[in-house]
Amino acid sequence: MNFSFGHFPLDLIVLGLVAVFLVLRLRSILGRRVGAEPAARPMAPPPMAPTVVETAPEPPPPTVTYDIPTPDTRVGGVLARIATLEPDFTPDGFAKGTEAAFRQIVTAYAAGDLNTLRTLLTAATFTAFEAAIQSRQQAGETLRSEIRDITDIAIIGADIDETAGPSPVAHIEVRIVSDQISVTMDGNGQPVAGVDAVTEFSDLWVFERILGVSGDGWRLGASRSA
Repeated sequence: MNFSFGHFPLDLIVLGLVAVFLVLRLRSILGRRVGAEPAARPMAPPPMAPTVVETAPEPPPPTVTYDIPTPDTRVGGVLARIATLEPDFTPDGFAKGTEAAFRQIVTAYAAGDLNTLRTLLTAATFTAFEAAIQSRQQAGETLRSEIRDITDIAIIGADIDETAGPSPVAHIEVRIVSDQISVTMDGNGQPVAGVDAVTEFSDLWVFERILGVSGDGWRLGASRSA
């Protein structure tokens, strides 16, 4: 059998096959590269600096005003006389001590702390406070009392009783102005007296002390609203 191709251009056929092979080869390579490349990831934004919120500083508590009579007044003269009988006494020191005593007594009364009250009150005043606390407890009531600020302490009266016993007894009356929350709650937590809001109170307290007796201090002898 004759396998001769005669005059058919065999070299062109070979070149065409080579070209087709190269095209297919190139496509397969490019296709594999594109498919193998990882998908582009979005760039993360740069970290943001924390936002600093400037807040206005809380206003300082009001300064307590101490109103102390001058020595040329009647009350000022009595205070000077007390200082001669009680060498450690000064009107300014007494007024500042009154501020501390007021906070202690109001807090102890609200908490029903009889032990603290016994050291700060005269016997008669302690009996009255004790009865009020017992009545409150028997009724199942609680007293919420919070002193926010004390704004003014004024010495408005003073006297010395030299007839009460072997030692004279001094009395000093003070007006105390304060901002407080004071509300009495029943057993169900409902208010029965007072207001659950900051309210200004003006109180008149009378402190007394036996002069010249070592170890004795000022105690609350009477209190009422101004």
